[in-house]
Amino acid sequence: MEHDSILELLESVKTGAVTPEEALLQLKKQPFEDLGFAKIDHHRGLRHGVSEVIFGEGKTPEQIEGIVSAMAGRGQKNIMITRLSQDKADIVGKQHSLDYDPISRIGVCYRERAESPRGSIIVAAAGTSDLPVAEEAAVTAEVLGNKVDRLYDVGVAGLHRLLSYLDVIMSARVVIVAAGMEGALATVIGGLVACPVIAVPTSVGYGASFGGISALLTMLNSCAGNVSVVNIDNGFGAGYIASLINGG
Repeated sequence: MEHDSILELLESVKTGAVTPEEALLQLKKQPFEDLGFAKIDHHRGLRHGVSEVIFGEGKTPEQIEGIVSAMAGRGQKNIMITRLSQDKADIVGKQHSLDYDPISRIGVCYRERAESPRGSIIVAAAGTSDLPVAEEAAVTAEVLGNKVDRLYDVGVAGLHRLLSYLDVIMSARVVIVAAGMEGALATVIGGLVACPVIAVPTSVGYGASFGGISALLTMLNSCAGNVSVVNIDNGFGAGYIASLINGG
């Protein structure tokens, strides 16, 4: 059983719910647990509201399983694994309850969905090729308890597609925009809404897009004052920040 504070742990000892030996063991595990290949920050959720998120890329399935086991053993739910490949998801899913989305490449172990999600966050993608990054943002925001509406394939090459959703966009508390190529969509949306706009440059485009650098520079130079920018393909970061703005 995990306790949210030392005072709560001491109270459990007083009432007999936890033995002194069990309390000592819990204190030894604070504030992190050393697995050798990783140090699990069990108190991260206490410090800023969201438990540690596992970056799956570059980790072996066994390492991911070990981290999930350590977190689940402390009673943590909604354990998020980003950049998780299908083959790793198949292996992890045999050991843990795993909700996996192949588009965003996000896996969530022991998922608990919010009964009354906060809203509203809009995730807009310029083109279908931007969906993996857009979905990483959308799924992240949903796991963190937010209501998310998706507007996909609404790039500036067909501006009428975006304008048909103007009422929806203007009702959002925050908008995430994922766009590659020249990345102009973030500025266009920024000029239409009063809420914060989080721009996510994607690595989509031909040679002169330089793997997303062109979109990044366009977004950084936006003339819309409500536009801020995260790193190339960083849908997770955009979803996380959007959740904070939305009251998460």
